[in-house]
Amino acid sequence: MVDISEKADATRDATARGTIRLKPETLRMILDKSIPKGDVLAVARVAGIMAAKGVDRLIPLCHPLLITSAEVTFSPDADRGTIEIESRVKVHGKTGAEMEALTAVSVAALTIYDMCKARDKEMTIENIRLVSKRGGRSGTYRRPGEKD
Repeated sequence: MVDISEKADATRDATARGTIRLKPETLRMILDKSIPKGDVLAVARVAGIMAAKGVDRLIPLCHPLLITSAEVTFSPDADRGTIEIESRVKVHGKTGAEMEALTAVSVAALTIYDMCKARDKEMTIENIRLVSKRGGRSGTYRRPGEKD
């Protein structure tokens, strides 16, 4: 594990996004809340937030962080048959929140997949990526072409 004891505490945040592609009927059922396992987006939101809080137990050598805020939001697009998942995580500490934001998106997408797999075996999880990060020694990063 990297020694971060000499780094200054700072407020840091990170935003990540990813997409799950599904059949139109599956997306309709999610939005109508008619998937038998329950309210897919509500469960996926909680799963993503819980995952962000547990990154140090999931990924070896990640430091435990004091998360001050974690949000997971969804943008369904019926025309494309997709749900875009976004996570924003804020921390106050010695290292950034990139892994927490990426893990939140990943686990939210996996939760959607799990809850819908009986109805749609062709779902794909795509393009999970860091969109932006702020704070700390390396400053601000924004992925080119992404809205923040």
